[in-house]
Amino acid sequence: MRMRSWLSGLDRRLFARVAGARLHGLERAVPVLSRAADNSLLWAGLAGALAVSGRRPLRRAATRGLLAISLASPLVNLVGKQAFGRNRPSVDGLPLPRLVRMPVSASFPSGHSASAAAFATAVALEAPRVVAAPVALLAAAVCFSRVHTGVHYPGDVLAGAGIGLAAGLITRRIWPDAAEAGHARAALTAPSVRLDPEGEGVVAVVDGSTGDATAATGTLRAALPNAEIVEVEPGADLAAAVRRAASRAKVLAAAGGDAVVNLAAQETAGGATPLLVVPTDANARFARTLGVESVEEAVDAYRRGDLVAVDVAEAAGRTFVNTASLGVYPAVVERRERRQGRIGKWPALLWAMAEVLGSGGAQPVELVVDGVPRRVWMVVVGNCRYEARGAAPTRRQRLEDGLLDIRVLAAADRLPRLRVFLSLFAGRVKLSRHYQQWQADTLRISSPSGRLTLARDGETFGAYGEVEFTKRPRSLLVIRPGG
Repeated sequence: MRMRSWLSGLDRRLFARVAGARLHGLERAVPVLSRAADNSLLWAGLAGALAVSGRRPLRRAATRGLLAISLASPLVNLVGKQAFGRNRPSVDGLPLPRLVRMPVSASFPSGHSASAAAFATAVALEAPRVVAAPVALLAAAVCFSRVHTGVHYPGDVLAGAGIGLAAGLITRRIWPDAAEAGHARAALTAPSVRLDPEGEGVVAVVDGSTGDATAATGTLRAALPNAEIVEVEPGADLAAAVRRAASRAKVLAAAGGDAVVNLAAQETAGGATPLLVVPTDANARFARTLGVESVEEAVDAYRRGDLVAVDVAEAAGRTFVNTASLGVYPAVVERRERRQGRIGKWPALLWAMAEVLGSGGAQPVELVVDGVPRRVWMVVVGNCRYEARGAAPTRRQRLEDGLLDIRVLAAADRLPRLRVFLSLFAGRVKLSRHYQQWQADTLRISSPSGRLTLARDGETFGAYGEVEFTKRPRSLLVIRPGG
């Protein structure tokens, strides 16, 4: 009780000093800043500015910031304030007039401070320092303004900021940060071709179905004027275009998402033709794993990067560079692909999962996994070991370990559809004993029906008989950023 009384007294004394301080030239600015943060409008505006910047790290920062606020705000307002019910401070006797309307809610903890700290923490996880530092200073100023304007004690602000900091960090459990998408290690190799700085010998296949294909074509033509650019219109035979380009290329560039990279890897794995990955689509996981985030970074990697040897994996003779899967996931992928061009990837994914799992039509599949009969919701096989635990792998530290990462979610009465939904969406939900994960260099799967539907790097295909998953260690030469 004495400790509590001492802390309360210290809180009130600090409040009196901060709320009564004269900030020459800022007496009007501080209340304006405090009011701007009402209902998180300040942070919503900043998120909008980051989102329209056109830079992927800033777009991710905006999304993570709003996600963090959505976690912190209800925790403070619906739990913290209701549990403690602390009265607002009184400013009687203080020299400065109150310029902010006194809220009617409880004082502890501070909701404005929680939102400010949540947004700043989330931005710091994604954005460069030149952006994260000013946002952090702005968040600190908002926290200070809540005390200076007399609506919160310092203890309220500290507690709210702590909750916001925790909410920002918790977003990493829900949505992995960009670093967890890759920048994996790979084995350096001696250059097998001379890379012409003007692009002589480069044949670039641009998947026209991706969002930034036109801009990518223009960037490649300007940066590599001697390169041959093959634009593949939506609906055209992309596989045939890649096959023809690979037959005459000294360096094959694949511009698009993982689909065109997969086709290019199919043609170049085991040969001496290097692959340049050019991301023009949000679904470009392999490019991010190599450390290539944009068309400009791909061009820079071509001119100054390293030639490395990485693994590819195969399922039923078809190459994949990220993952292959069976069970409910191929059906989810197929439905997502139909709609993501119109409404975006994540809304399409949610819609697809609701269709597959919510309607009750999806059922576990009967498989024989390495000779053992299993009834499973899904099997996911990764090219190299993924670190994150959960049904949907997200991060690799190496691209040449010679291993398959195998994840099996078995079906049981105590594993409801809702939990399967969460495991597919969040990717990090720790599952029960019905989830198994291990590494091997081969895997054999068959179905009693004789036919299997698989997805590889986001595209579905059918196979008959026993399907063997294998590795081709260090068989693919790729160009990645130097260092």
